[in-house]
Amino acid sequence: MQRREFIKKTALAAGGLLAATPFASIIAKDNDSLEKTNKYDKQMKVLLINGSARREGNTFVALSEVAKTLEQQGIEAEIVQIGTKAVRGCIACNQCMIHALGRCVFDDDICNVIVDKMASADALVVGSPVYYGQPNGSVLSLIQRMFYAAGDKVRNKPAAAVSVCRRGGATAAFQTLNMPFQMMNMPVVTSQYWNIVYGTSPGEAKLDVEGLQTMRTLANNMAWLLKKINAGGTPDYPQREPMQPMNFIR
Repeated sequence: MQRREFIKKTALAAGGLLAATPFASIIAKDNDSLEKTNKYDKQMKVLLINGSARREGNTFVALSEVAKTLEQQGIEAEIVQIGTKAVRGCIACNQCMIHALGRCVFDDDICNVIVDKMASADALVVGSPVYYGQPNGSVLSLIQRMFYAAGDKVRNKPAAAVSVCRRGGATAAFQTLNMPFQMMNMPVVTSQYWNIVYGTSPGEAKLDVEGLQTMRTLANNMAWLLKKINAGGTPDYPQREPMQPMNFIR
């Protein structure tokens, strides 16, 4: 029996693991439980961006494990998929800055929808499949525009990246996704390993036992950090020096 056939049959035997399951049916919110667990002035929320064109593929499986664990910690989690429609790249028009829009001047794709959701979120997780050792180009375009046009909505908020691959390239994609977080003073949340989950056919990621454990550890670490930041009722962020940009060519 070939390896691919074995994996699929193993998954099916485990109870139909290859069948895609909507996130709403994975997590049934218990409002009483959330109220008891959350001892802070507001309900904290994490926004998770699914950078895969496949709505319920392996990136969704990985992010769902994070979201489920966050919910168990009393923190609301919302997964938003970028979808299959085109996402513009930034054209460096600077109109968002010139007019202080707080959003991208182009309003014909999902970018500003996610900007609006990020405004009420306390942390961010970005997940992407690996394409040629890189994240999906659409999710990169989204992050670049969102961070440039609406940096105030992400600055200081904890963040984490998740990459999903068949075999290789995951560490390079993972590193690429982490780069913008550091420029925005976003604390990068760690786990027990790099945030990588393996799988090819939809649902195979459910067989990656260590990868899913890494997702749960990531979620628990993020919940711990959010509770520490918000322990006083309002976020306790450090004071920043004014930016002193310098170009090397004068």
